Amino acid sequence: MRYQLGEGFWSRRIRQVQDRMIPLQLSILKDEAPDTEPSHAIENFKIAAGLSKGEFHGMVFQDSDVGKWIEAAAYSLMIRPDPELEREVDDIVEIIGKAQQPDGYLNTWFTIKEPGKRWTNLQDCHELYSFGHLAEGAVAYHQATGKRAFLDIMCRMADHIDTVIGPEEGKLHGYPGHPEAELALWRLYHETGNPKYLKLSQYFIDQRGTEPNFFLEEWERRGRINHWSGRKDPVNLPYYQAHEPVREQKEAVGHAVRALYLYTGMACIAAETKDVSLAEACRRLWKSAVEEKMYVTGGLGATVKGEAFMGPFELPNDTDYAETCASVALCFFGRAMSRLEKDGRIGDAVEQALYNTVLAGVSLEADRFFYVNPLEVIQGVSGVQQGLEHDLPRRPKWYACACCPPNVARLLTSLAEYAVQETEEGFVVHQYLDGAVEGEKAKLTLQTQYPWEGLLDYTIEAKQDITLELRIPGWVNPAEATLVADGAEKPVQPEKGFVKLEIPAGVHRVVLSLPLKPRRIYADPRVRQTAGCVAFARGPVVYCLEGCDNPEPLWNLQADPDAEITVTDYDSACLKGVRKLLVQGYRRSDVPGALYGTQRPEREPQLLTAIPYYAWANREQRDMRVWIRE
Repeated sequence: MRYQLGEGFWSRRIRQVQDRMIPLQLSILKDEAPDTEPSHAIENFKIAAGLSKGEFHGMVFQDSDVGKWIEAAAYSLMIRPDPELEREVDDIVEIIGKAQQPDGYLNTWFTIKEPGKRWTNLQDCHELYSFGHLAEGAVAYHQATGKRAFLDIMCRMADHIDTVIGPEEGKLHGYPGHPEAELALWRLYHETGNPKYLKLSQYFIDQRGTEPNFFLEEWERRGRINHWSGRKDPVNLPYYQAHEPVREQKEAVGHAVRALYLYTGMACIAAETKDVSLAEACRRLWKSAVEEKMYVTGGLGATVKGEAFMGPFELPNDTDYAETCASVALCFFGRAMSRLEKDGRIGDAVEQALYNTVLAGVSLEADRFFYVNPLEVIQGVSGVQQGLEHDLPRRPKWYACACCPPNVARLLTSLAEYAVQETEEGFVVHQYLDGAVEGEKAKLTLQTQYPWEGLLDYTIEAKQDITLELRIPGWVNPAEATLVADGAEKPVQPEKGFVKLEIPAGVHRVVLSLPLKPRRIYADPRVRQTAGCVAFARGPVVYCLEGCDNPEPLWNLQADPDAEITVTDYDSACLKGVRKLLVQGYRRSDVPGALYGTQRPEREPQLLTAIPYYAWANREQRDMRVWIRE
C-alpha cells in the first residue's frame, strides 16, 4: 500500500521523523553529532570492511541500530522521495557489503572483537537479533527502491545461518537469545519467496524451550560464564522465554521486549501456516500481557530488574520500566495478531500504546528520547535514589544502548501498515491515520483532527465493490457515535469492535463521528498501587499532572470525584495545539511538623490541570504523576 501524508496529528509527527529524527539519528550513527557520545555503529562496519582501523565500540548488538535506521529511512522514502537520503543509505549498504565475510557471515562484534567465537553464545550475544534488524531494513529498502544489494547481502547471511543452525545432525539446535530473527525471516520469505527462510523461522519457534534445553547446554560449553556479568551466573530461562515450549506458555514473562518480539514472530508464523496451537498460544500470551500486565499508558515491563514483566496486576508507578521499545513491540504484536483474527480490542491496545508511551518516548521537538517511561516522577528522587536511577525526569539526547529512538522512527514511518489492512474483500481500518492510503482495490483518504476532534471524514475511491470495516474504539459508547455513508445514516452496532459497510465501485464519502468526552479511569482492584486513585483520558490520550501546572508535591493533590472535567486548548508555545483537562480538586495545605502526629490534615480547593502523558518533560524539569488520589 502507498501512503500520502495529510495535515493532521500523525502526519505532523511523521514529518518530524522525516525532517528531524532520521537526519539526527544518521548524524549520531556517523559520529557527527555535537555533544553526543559517539555511536561508532557505522564505523564498526568500516573497520570490519577494512576501510578503517580501530577497535570495536558499543554494545554487542550495535549493528542493529543501523538496520533499524535504514528501515525507518526506507519507509520515509516510500512516503516522500529523497535522493540525498537514498544516497546515504546506498553508501552505508556498500560498507555493509564489504564487511560481510566470504561465507556470508555478517556481524561486526565477532568480525572485529571475537572472530573465533562466532555462534558460541546465542543466548547473550545477539548475532541473530542483529541479523534480524538488518534483514528487516533490507526488506524495507528493497520495497522502497527496488534495489537488491542490501537484500542480497542479508539473504547470504540467512543462507549462512541455515548452514549453522537447524535440526540436522552437526548443526546447532538453537534459537535467538533475543528474538527478532523469527519475524525477519518471515519477512525475507515474503520478499523472496524462498521457503528456506520460513522453515528456519518455524524452527526457531518450535525449538525454543524444548528439552534438552539448548541454552543450558550452551552455558555448560562456555564454562557457565555470562557474557554481560563475566561471572558464573545461572541461566534464568523465563527471562529468555525459554523455560518451556512456546505452545505451552501461558503467561507473559521475562524481558518484555524479547517476549513481545517473540510473540510477534509466533503470530506471523501461525497466520502464515494456519498453525492452530501456535495461534492459541498467541491469544493466551496477548491476554496475559495486555489484560493483566499493561499500564494505562500502554507501557509494558514493570521492573528494571531484567527490564521485565512482573506478576499479574503488579504495576508500580514510580519504579516501573515501560521501555519505549516494549510499546513499539506491542504494536508489532498487535499488527501480527490482526492477521490471525479480527478483534477491535487488539487495535484498542495498539492505539493505547501509540498515543501514549510510544509518543512519550520522543520529545515534542523530536530531538530527545526516553528509554524508560515512568508514571510518576519526583524531583530529587527519580533518577537519583537507589532503585529509581532508571526513571529519569528528563529525556537524554541519546543512549549507549540506543535501541529505542530508531525503533520509534521505523514504527511511525510505517504507521500506514498498522492503520489499514487490505484484505480480499476490501479494507479493515485499525487506526485513524490522516492522509491517503492506496491499495489494489481502492484509495482511502481521511481528513481528521483526531485525537483532538472525533470527526473522521473518509473519501473512498473504489475501483470495484469492496467492504470497509471501521474499528469503534472500546472507550466509545456506540449509542453516542454516528456513521453516515453517502448522506445516509447507518447503525453503529460493532461486531468484535468493527462496523462493516458495503462500498460499491465509484467515489463515496463515509463520515464517522466519535464522542470525545473526557473520562475517569480506575484500575482493577487487584492493582494495589492505584487503589483510591483515578487517571484521566480523552479519546485515546491518557493525561498526567505536571508540576509546571500544579502545586507540588503532586502526591498531596486529590481530584473531586463529582467535579466536571473541562477541555481547553493549552496556551503555551511549547504545548501549542495540545488539549488540556481541568478538574476541580483539593490540595493538602497544613504546615509540615513532626514526622507523625494526630492532627487531621487540612485541605483547600485546587483546580487541577492535566496534559497528555506524551507531552510531559518538555518544559522545565518538574514532578509528574498519572494516577491521582480521589
